[in-house]
Amino acid sequence: MNNPAHHDEDEEEQGDVFLDESDIVQEITVDDEDLPDVEGEDNDAESVEEADDSMHIFTGHTGELYTVACSPMDARLVATGGGDDKGFIWKIFDGDWAFELGGHKDSVTSLDFSTDGQLLASGSFDGLVKIWDASSGDLKCTLEGPGGGIEWVRWHPRGHLVLAGSEDCTVWMWNADRSTYLNMFSGHANKVTCGNFTPDGKTICTGSDDATLRIWNPRSGENIHVVRGHPYHNDGLTCLAITSDSTLALTGSKDSSVHIVNITTGKVVSSLTSHTDSIECIGLSLSSPWAATGGMDNKLIVWDLQHSSPRCTCDNEDGVTCLSWLGNSKYIAAGCVDGKVRIWDSLSGDCVRTFSGHSDVIQSIGVSADKNFLVSCSLDGTARVFEIPEFQ
Repeated sequence: MNNPAHHDEDEEEQGDVFLDESDIVQEITVDDEDLPDVEGEDNDAESVEEADDSMHIFTGHTGELYTVACSPMDARLVATGGGDDKGFIWKIFDGDWAFELGGHKDSVTSLDFSTDGQLLASGSFDGLVKIWDASSGDLKCTLEGPGGGIEWVRWHPRGHLVLAGSEDCTVWMWNADRSTYLNMFSGHANKVTCGNFTPDGKTICTGSDDATLRIWNPRSGENIHVVRGHPYHNDGLTCLAITSDSTLALTGSKDSSVHIVNITTGKVVSSLTSHTDSIECIGLSLSSPWAATGGMDNKLIVWDLQHSSPRCTCDNEDGVTCLSWLGNSKYIAAGCVDGKVRIWDSLSGDCVRTFSGHSDVIQSIGVSADKNFLVSCSLDGTARVFEIPEFQ
């Protein structure tokens, strides 16, 4: 074996020293996992990513989750739907209790509990709406008609009438108690991406990928107003919210703008234009004349509707896909592309809590009837429950 001191002398005399194959005395195979971590590698970040703040995880699905709904009456009752063509009704704190909502032949894209909490509607890309007994999980009826996938389902505020928008440009209304077709609303030129009854139940508003808002009479099926062209949206609508007095509709679009429309006149009364990318969600405060909008520009913006001006801009780490005001409080929950749910104070614009646990995009969030729990569903295939009693 060579003496190291001898090499030092040679090195001084000869300069650089080169090794050839004859100098190799032993080869050792090293597994990459056995190597020490490189100094400066952000291992702390990885451990933070793996943190899970949820107190309940529902793992009954076998694919991506797209929609979640919380019962308006039972604070523990939740419904979820996803890409495994199934829905489930399950209970917070009860991991063994669940009803599978089977029978759909494509992704379950939308769920909504009736106002009295008795029924649950599920809409699927198979073009069917199914009505379930929320307490037993029994199928009450299957409603047919649309020639394309269901984009959304909504209940009448004071009865068991259900409304659904379809990929085939139409909107359908049924009586769920009698399993009967009531009306079909035709006129949009592209898929109907959002819609709802007004809170007084007297009017229907629908938004489409054709960049229009249509206002309908539910009884006659008459198209009362079509809102389109300047100064309205120039790209497809993505989301819609209606004020509690049934006078104004707020619509968001892929064109990054939000417009406020007078439902009675069909006129654009104001435009909210601080976002720079597609608007994904709109929510109205129950306690103030404020709205919140979330977009793919990573921003959640709180607006003063009386002045059509932004109160504050909340910068998220990634795009905002869904939001919900937390009851009558000043707090807003935002579900994000990075798998986080962030709670924002609408007065200060501060992020007061970040909930971790999901590993993929948050698609939908819901708040329990007692406002103690926030439920999120994600493309990671899970629904997670977070405790939020301090945000009331």
